[in-house]
Amino acid sequence: MVDVIETFSKWDAAEHLRTREDARLYLQACAEEDPGDGSLIRAALNDVARAGNMSKLASDAGMSREGLYKALSEHGNPTFATIMRITRALGLQVRITA
Repeated sequence: MVDVIETFSKWDAAEHLRTREDARLYLQACAEEDPGDGSLIRAALNDVARAGNMSKLASDAGMSREGLYKALSEHGNPTFATIMRITRALGLQVRITA
């Protein structure tokens, strides 16, 4: 009998976000599942940013590349204004619906 060793690699959402529609649907799903503290939305924006051109996104959002990385990092705490600048730079809008 041959022993089978299974190996796993870390799944990275950024590797699967290829279009603006992919990003929009992913962000929408994460917004719906966010625990209420914005942590899942911040993490999803990080994934979307990493899937694209981080330098261009930072420039379009009026931020430095380092500032964007810091704001969207695991320990980042971006302001609402920063979230709005990033979503607009991505060509997306934040909507509140009932």
